[in-house]
Amino acid sequence: QLQLVESGGGLVQPGGSLKLSCAASGFSLDGYAIGWFRQAPGKEREGVSYISRNGVSTDYVDSVKGRFTISRDNAKNTCYLQMNSLKPEDTAVYYCAPVPMLFALDVTYEYENWGQGTQVTVSS
Repeated sequence: QLQLVESGGGLVQPGGSLKLSCAASGFSLDGYAIGWFRQAPGKEREGVSYISRNGVSTDYVDSVKGRFTISRDNAKNTCYLQMNSLKPEDTAVYYCAPVPMLFALDVTYEYENWGQGTQVTVSS
């Protein structure tokens, strides 16, 4: 199975920033499109952002457009999610996963190998 490890979460005040990392282990990340997802208590996991294999195509859920930026560095085998102007409603556990090409963020992703995720808490 593919193994991805999320990191970079933490506690931040509203309006602050965090940069999440998604590191691949045991395989080359450049063979896969990557999605970032998040799940808050009592809510379903939702797709947040998508980036194609070569980084040319990106997509964001409406609630984070203009605030979040997804990127990747295939030489470092890592994908990133830069989060600016954070809001309390961004509080969730964030996960990354390989996704199909042209993945639709509004479709439930039946993935079987979710990692531990990284906790993002936005609070004053």
